[in-house]
Amino acid sequence: MKSAPDIAALENLDTRLRWLSAWTIHNANHLRESRDGLKVGGHQASCASITAIMAALYFHALGPNDKVAVKPHAGPVLHAIHYLLGNQSREQLQAFRALGGAQSYPSRTKDRIPVDFSTGSVGLGVAITAFASLVQDYLIAHGGMAEADAGRMIALMGDAELDEGNIYECLIEAYKHQVRNCWWIVDYNRQSLDATTADRMFRRFDDIFETCGWRVMTLKHGRLQRAAFKEPGGEALRNWIDTTPNAEFAALTYQGGAAWRERLLKDIPEAAELIGKRDDEALARLMTNLGGHCIESLVEAFDACQDDVPTIFIAYTVKGYGLPFAGHKDNHSGLMNPAQIEGLRDQLGIAAGAEWEPWAGLGDNAASSARALAEASPLARDKRASAPAIDVPPILAPVGVEQSTQAAFGKILLDLAKGGSEFARRIVTTSPDVTVSTNLGAWVNQRGLFRRQDMEDVFQKARIPSAQKWGGSAAGQHIELGIAENNLFLMLAALGLAGDVFGERLIPVGTVYDPFIARGLDALNYACYQDARFMLVATPSGVTLGPEGGAHQSINPPLIAMGQPGLRHYEPAFVDELAVLIEEGFRLMQAPHGESVYLRLTTRSMTQVERTDNGWKADAIRGGYWLRRPGAGAEAAIVYCGAVAPEALAAWEAMAEEMPGLGLLAITSPDLLHREWSGAEAARWQGGARTPSHIETLLSALPAEAGLVTMLDGSPAALSWLGGVRGQRVVPLGTDRFGQTGDLPDLYRAYRLDAEAVTEAMAALLA
Repeated sequence: MKSAPDIAALENLDTRLRWLSAWTIHNANHLRESRDGLKVGGHQASCASITAIMAALYFHALGPNDKVAVKPHAGPVLHAIHYLLGNQSREQLQAFRALGGAQSYPSRTKDRIPVDFSTGSVGLGVAITAFASLVQDYLIAHGGMAEADAGRMIALMGDAELDEGNIYECLIEAYKHQVRNCWWIVDYNRQSLDATTADRMFRRFDDIFETCGWRVMTLKHGRLQRAAFKEPGGEALRNWIDTTPNAEFAALTYQGGAAWRERLLKDIPEAAELIGKRDDEALARLMTNLGGHCIESLVEAFDACQDDVPTIFIAYTVKGYGLPFAGHKDNHSGLMNPAQIEGLRDQLGIAAGAEWEPWAGLGDNAASSARALAEASPLARDKRASAPAIDVPPILAPVGVEQSTQAAFGKILLDLAKGGSEFARRIVTTSPDVTVSTNLGAWVNQRGLFRRQDMEDVFQKARIPSAQKWGGSAAGQHIELGIAENNLFLMLAALGLAGDVFGERLIPVGTVYDPFIARGLDALNYACYQDARFMLVATPSGVTLGPEGGAHQSINPPLIAMGQPGLRHYEPAFVDELAVLIEEGFRLMQAPHGESVYLRLTTRSMTQVERTDNGWKADAIRGGYWLRRPGAGAEAAIVYCGAVAPEALAAWEAMAEEMPGLGLLAITSPDLLHREWSGAEAARWQGGARTPSHIETLLSALPAEAGLVTMLDGSPAALSWLGGVRGQRVVPLGTDRFGQTGDLPDLYRAYRLDAEAVTEAMAALLA
């Protein structure tokens, strides 16, 4: 328990955070010039409800190795904390939500202050802390960090985030993996954007979390309330507070002391003496003295949980606490007007013109105590980590005339598993219950499942034949997940941030069914937004899956990749391409300005092409190369990507004699080609020199009037844009309908992906 002077200093810090966050938002909305007339916003009420929690956490409870994901709408409070610590500038605060200024929501990549985990898409910032805790355990087990250096992974969340389904997917997975050193702190202000939250559901959260092995700490009553409960009529007051619906409590909070008095005297006349001893202001202060606003209660709760048991703190608060619209159901996006902010400023003793002063409104002694407490915070020292790149060993293509890229991927991982390289030791694989069907099984046989406690392979012990010999131990390098793609991408995000968060680089490789990327798309976007680095291997592509049928056939993942920043899509057709692109991907994942990599593979076994040289490799890395270079006067070219390579090659061979010079262009990354071309176009208006993009260079081998037939097992839009590069006519082939069951000859004929379809498209192109 902290001494009384420290409590007072924490209370002063709470007040400063509430003021600075409110003033930052007010400045952006009322004082800064508005050139477009749009509301800037900033959530003053959501900030006010959590300032005490953040003051107690950041200036008392936080350890040197703890990491925090701050609820999105508390971003201004985080900036205020760093402003008091000297890590944030006044200019950044004045530019809140302006170009280049402090961000709306905490961002690892865009904010100048240290941010452990980006937040913004609600729920995901909470869940990643559990996966980060698992990554920390992995590093401890593998010698990457000492147990004594373990920190807590902490999430500050709004209670409405508990409506997000990914919270519960994460909770189940965390239970399976015995997560520890994790705190989730709920700002339970009982108001969401549209309304007050339902009462009956929240009574079940204790059971849900306790069932999953979490300790539940409920902070409902503050020090003033607990003292009042000991007075005559106090027990009746406690029962009234505990049973009053959220909406009624919020409305009375907004109405103030007189309304509290009238209602309480009517409902609990036995507490009349207790109520009468307090004037309206004191009564309102008592009724809103909830645990989440009481520094003493928060400090006691945090101090009581110094073990590694995962803990959820349910801290009752008032949305907009201390502000004029506290409790109003519309206060989520509400803003104080100039008169109200001036009234708050005067109430806090802040002189006009001193609004930005860090310690304004505090006397010398109080300011000195608060400053000393702030300077003792671990955040006063910016400890952002970095990890060196690990040398990538040469990746060799598996030998074989007939191979699929999916099977070859498994062989490449197996070769790495059998080697003793430092790089292989850093690889961590993960998959949502599709490890075997995505060809990771051989890797796991060699490297094992990661478990904090040893887990026997019961089937192997009983001598039951099985291709999978999966024992679990602390030395394992595969983290097996349940069927939840959100968890896969959050796991990849946490693994991909290990170098930045823990100072130890890992090489994450995750596998998933290609169509089910869409299930976890928000989490994938979140992972990329954090600049987490990982390799996503998705398979199988498109209707090429064949008899498996429509629900498991993918159409739009190439378009998803083209629209996703921070993720490079490669779709190799041949095994030697795959080897080159995996090696490049492993380097790219570690480069200072690199990105994550998505490989779209196929189960289709195809005859490999013979190479006469290695000149194609550099072009393949850049997104495409000529498999058959066009001749002089070529009228057209076939442009293909991925699984349909045999059909493209067969069509080329069938037409090459009648169409001398016909080209065959292999696209390995529509995403990369489009990005580079778009960037080159944009350079015209950005004052830079325009350098021709790779796709422009490739297509310059054709006469300007030559046409293109494009094809891939995916949305035709992924390649049809090529016609805009030089103004060439395009006939695009691809899939734009849900798939059917059937064998490949039938499906490729039905979806116009066979050689005959290419021939017909070429005839239409040249007609």
